[in-house]
Amino acid sequence: MEHNSFFKQCLIVLCVSFPFLANVRNGGRFFHEKGVWNYTTMLLREDLNMLILGAREAIFALNLDDITVNWSVTNNEQTDCSYKGKDATNDCKNYIRILHKINDGRMYVCGTKAFIPTCDYMVSLINLTLEGKQEDGKGKCPFDPSQRHTSEMVDGVLYSATSFNFMGSEPVMMRSSEESIRTEISSTWLNEPNFIHMAHIREGESNPEGDDDKIYLFFSETAVEYDSYTKMDVSRVARVCKGDLGGQRTLQKKWTSFLKARLDCPVPNKNLPLLVQDVFHLCPSDWSTCVFYAVFTPQLDSSQYSAVCAYKIEDIKSVFSKGKFMAPVTIETSFVKWVMYSGDVPDPRPGACIDNHAREMGITKSLELPDKTLQFIRDKPLMDQAVKALGEKPLLVKRGAAFTRIVVATATALDGTSHQVMFIGTKSGSVLKAVNYGGEMVIMEEIQLFEPSEPVKILRLSNTKLYVGSDVSVAQLSISECGRYHTCLDCVLARDPYCGWDLNADQCSTINSTHRTSTVIQSLSYGDASQCPQIGTCIISLNLQTVCSGRNNKSNI
Repeated sequence: MEHNSFFKQCLIVLCVSFPFLANVRNGGRFFHEKGVWNYTTMLLREDLNMLILGAREAIFALNLDDITVNWSVTNNEQTDCSYKGKDATNDCKNYIRILHKINDGRMYVCGTKAFIPTCDYMVSLINLTLEGKQEDGKGKCPFDPSQRHTSEMVDGVLYSATSFNFMGSEPVMMRSSEESIRTEISSTWLNEPNFIHMAHIREGESNPEGDDDKIYLFFSETAVEYDSYTKMDVSRVARVCKGDLGGQRTLQKKWTSFLKARLDCPVPNKNLPLLVQDVFHLCPSDWSTCVFYAVFTPQLDSSQYSAVCAYKIEDIKSVFSKGKFMAPVTIETSFVKWVMYSGDVPDPRPGACIDNHAREMGITKSLELPDKTLQFIRDKPLMDQAVKALGEKPLLVKRGAAFTRIVVATATALDGTSHQVMFIGTKSGSVLKAVNYGGEMVIMEEIQLFEPSEPVKILRLSNTKLYVGSDVSVAQLSISECGRYHTCLDCVLARDPYCGWDLNADQCSTINSTHRTSTVIQSLSYGDASQCPQIGTCIISLNLQTVCSGRNNKSNI
């Protein structure tokens, strides 16, 4: 059994108690504990050089001497849960769903706790310990372990999107603080949503208009704006302002800044819009450079195409700050149709944060907003215009197993240019590694990590490693596994921005600042391997096999 840096401080006795899978497959190293399932919540603590891993009834701190905390339900809790009609064996357990670092270095952890969502604080000193300061997790953590949810810790305050009740019929986006605030329980605001991702963007630090930080929420929901005989879902992005305190009379303790818009990811010959499954954002410098990368899958299983679309934050901001609103219109006393609103829009603009314009009007907080503005946003939080994808087309469309998760890393090539490398998890347990070169998408490799019946449920990215979680185990991969390319042709034709053929070392090496273009060969835009040393006569066949005479040099790209 091979030990590795993923658990490099693991003592021998602990390695027996918490074994790796016996084999190391496709460069991936694996961890699982017998009898423990659902490795789908992760928190990277690079300050402590460890991965906090949430599973069913257990939390693992990989790299600590005492690497597990058991947080299971009591017999009474399990019995009560089963009396309410839930499966005692599967549903009535404690699935860890929230793990966040807070300002003092502790961690905030929440679990479903047999349909009684509960939160606690956790510390990591000599070992991993729950403090026993249990809090009500309602509105923070889902009741149902199978329900999608999302959360974000912003300056020590938890923002969450989940269901507020046992039945799952009250979806809510809320902030848990002394100034607790939430969405209205209304289909106009959230209509049978499937929450996907939340992101805090620190816009307030450098916005010339004196605007506030934003919290963006990505989800899908049943559309209200389309005339259809059957239910149709659409993908959405919503946003609220960090400084929102609710209204004084109208929208008391409710968001005054909640706006939502449709996300457009156009795939040709698809009648129904694809639905967002995961989102990852990159901000190369300040907030204005942020790009959101999202994976989409079809609404119907009959289609086998998945897509990746990207969205600039400036385009999202423009829709919310300049776009038209939609309004409900009652037709024939019963049917409600949503149409573009063409009437007057109150000032300050509904849904806007408190900015320089509002301050010039004498408004310094949302509690001072006029009722006219608040009533407008209460009834009309939906924008008419959709957010267009970057380039108004997907970055990638692929037939095969549905995409499930995405993370994006930035790689610096040999010539100093930066490239965004996408790692995409699939429903069949594999991970794709892909990059876009001037509009041409190159899939460098697809690594099968889990059995085809075990979907990738979570991806997390550190500086050099990718962590992949499923129901059965967690895997660690290097994001720059250049050693898998054994020849110069393989190395160059892979067009991997992390890798180049080192002529001095006669191997495919990870690009670093010490490499010079005179001694390393890399060709990302064209895959030109003509600079590779002549070994014999080489032919690249139509099935992408490189066959060379003169030496045994046959490989698959």
